[in-house]
Amino acid sequence: MNAWSAAESADFRGPLDVTRAATAVLDAQDRIIGWSPAAQRLFGYRAEEIIGHPVATLVPAGSAQDPHVPETSPSGSRAYTLRHRDGRMLRMAVTTCPLIEVSEAAGVPPARVLVAAELAEHRMWESRQAMLRGLATQSPVGLGIYDTELRLTWANSAYTREIGLPVEEFLGARADELYPDGEFMTEGYPRTLEAVMQQVLVTGEPVLDLHFVGQKPAEPGADHVWSCSYYRLQDAHGQVLGVCEDAFDISGRYQAQRRLNLLVEAGARIGTTLDMAVTAREVSEVAVPDFASMVIVDLVRSVLDGGEPETVDGALPRLVRVATRSADHTADGPVRGPHRVDYPPGSLQYRSLSSGGMVREEGTMVVPLRAGGALLGLVTFLRAGSAVFDKEEIELADELVIRTAVCLDNARRYTREHTAALTLQRHLLPQHLPGQSAVDLAYRYLPSDDRAGVGGDWFDVIGLSGTRVGLVVGDVVGHGLQAAATMGRLRTTVRALARLDLSPDELLSRLDDLVGQTAEEQAATVGGPDAGPDDVATGVTCLYAVYDPVSRRCTMARAGHLPPAVVDTERGLYFPDLPAGPPLGLGGLPFESLEIELPVGSLLALFTNGLVESPDRDVDDGLAILGRVLSDHRRPLDELCIHTLAELLPDGPAVDDSALLLVRTRELDARQVAAWELPAEPAAAGRARELATGQLREWGLEELSYVTELVVSELVTNAVRHAAGPLHLRLLRDRTLLTEVSDTGHTSPHLRHSASDDEGGRGLFIVAQLVQRWGTRYTPYGKTIWTEQSFPPHYPGAPRPAGRPGGEV
Repeated sequence: MNAWSAAESADFRGPLDVTRAATAVLDAQDRIIGWSPAAQRLFGYRAEEIIGHPVATLVPAGSAQDPHVPETSPSGSRAYTLRHRDGRMLRMAVTTCPLIEVSEAAGVPPARVLVAAELAEHRMWESRQAMLRGLATQSPVGLGIYDTELRLTWANSAYTREIGLPVEEFLGARADELYPDGEFMTEGYPRTLEAVMQQVLVTGEPVLDLHFVGQKPAEPGADHVWSCSYYRLQDAHGQVLGVCEDAFDISGRYQAQRRLNLLVEAGARIGTTLDMAVTAREVSEVAVPDFASMVIVDLVRSVLDGGEPETVDGALPRLVRVATRSADHTADGPVRGPHRVDYPPGSLQYRSLSSGGMVREEGTMVVPLRAGGALLGLVTFLRAGSAVFDKEEIELADELVIRTAVCLDNARRYTREHTAALTLQRHLLPQHLPGQSAVDLAYRYLPSDDRAGVGGDWFDVIGLSGTRVGLVVGDVVGHGLQAAATMGRLRTTVRALARLDLSPDELLSRLDDLVGQTAEEQAATVGGPDAGPDDVATGVTCLYAVYDPVSRRCTMARAGHLPPAVVDTERGLYFPDLPAGPPLGLGGLPFESLEIELPVGSLLALFTNGLVESPDRDVDDGLAILGRVLSDHRRPLDELCIHTLAELLPDGPAVDDSALLLVRTRELDARQVAAWELPAEPAAAGRARELATGQLREWGLEELSYVTELVVSELVTNAVRHAAGPLHLRLLRDRTLLTEVSDTGHTSPHLRHSASDDEGGRGLFIVAQLVQRWGTRYTPYGKTIWTEQSFPPHYPGAPRPAGRPGGEV
């Protein structure tokens, strides 16, 4: 039976009411002389079968009162076990009522009416009655019933206590008359009591837990918050009788929640930067208007300048106004920067500065900002009108100010010492790595947890000629500004050397010379007996690799750095046997390169030792964990980066910086490459022009034919004149059009301005003016002169190279 059907079937007369219970009339000898239809239905006896028989017919011989139930119920009934006509035993609630008052002295028992009902049904009815009595007299929830005109017709004890007036003074009043200035705060509902009740009357849909703010009729001036619910009352025939209101005062819980929310908000919004003025504004924004109608923050002048708090001998410190906020979001006067303020003797602020403690007076509270016992400033909270701060609010203000003081002290201590270092490191590391046709890539950089020093780890991805890509990762040993500056200088140098298309071993050799010279210069200028270990970088490790998406070959070399991890789609995970080489700046042994072929979709991981090495884990264990993570190389690269850091650095930043660069190799589609071998003879230039223009026509790049013909003609002609052996012409259609002419010579042409009487020497100058970029790269077998041209604006561009897609960057 559901709640609605139970309410409809409930009979508030009770099961023992003579109009519905089983009733028997007994004479003075306890013989049955009357029998009701309900009794016939309950016990199975027809009237002619039972009338004249003793009542013992229904009560078995020796039957006693049911021992499992109380002797009497709240209604005065007793529980008996009675016999049905078919022999079944029924548990019944029984009560009797005398019909004739006869003195017992006369010796004549009185005639009685016996009333019986099923015990379970009677107990349920008694429970309902107890519930109704409890709701009316003992429930802590206020219950009020309003009629269809929304006038209060009944209220329980809790409701009466909430109103605080005698019942006769408020019965018949409308809700808005009892709480004229109150309103609902719950969004999506009407604001007034009458509007909400009217909505429930009309729609019949109950509303739950609406928060209402108002003042008790007997306690004007103090706002309370109630949780209110409303539902429509109807009789058994569906006739609307009115609205019932459930109300529970949650003012204490609401205020506690507001205070907690304010502290949570303060933790999230105060101290977001190392700017003291911003921190001061943040505490005022948090406190206004929910806690105070106005907040003023004054700081000691020396603190605002980043110095130590003033130590005063009898004189009060000088204050500077840094933040003022009121409930209408206006400052006191025009918008101004920090300016000096002077408080007169006797003011609350003067008294707080003099005593060093909190000072309160009606709606004003001044709380000193203290950190480590030193005074940083004052925070003044003000409330409009006669509103005062209670005990809990005083504690809340103290907590807000303590948090603000900690943030201000952190800003004072660290801004001056770390801003330069942090800014330098942030700007020297790559802010964004552009996408490359050769690889998909993802990266992570995690600085060390040592805020006293800045690390020198770095990584980079450099686009090279011929759609190749340079991959670099390095580590400057040591910490501090010098390490960060060295890192930035080396990263810039590597990018410059890489643009010269140097091989990895040659690039490291030149970088080694630079680091050695720099270390000597630094030792001569900043070294000495007082130089600390962080003053000069004591060593640099570096790994440099070049990947060619046309040949799918990767050439790499390292200087004291850990080798990369390679996940080959055919061979699985391995660490290439790459000659270590000495760290940069030490000199000595030469650097050696290693060339490997990588199938499309291979994964290459470059990293610094901070990722795999820690005080409680050696390098081998770290490499084993890294290998296990990278074995699942089919995952998106960005997801793989996150998983790698989670496995190797589960507790976040470690004692050393960590850099990770993941690349997944791609292969340039054969439709994007056209290559020919030409003989080193004068006719080769004409043949090269024909081949180039034909290929451009096939690619739909006829607009570039004129410039390309000039480029090919000039470069092939120079190769025929100054080199020997076969020539190679190659066109690459990638993000731009690349033209390459290779020969066996090791001398490259130089761009020069020809004199007016020179007969030649202008070709390369013209080529340089027509193309976007050009350059030379050397190989063990000769050199390659390359040029790069942008596509026409309307050209859709080359298709993305074939290969397995990588993760997002």
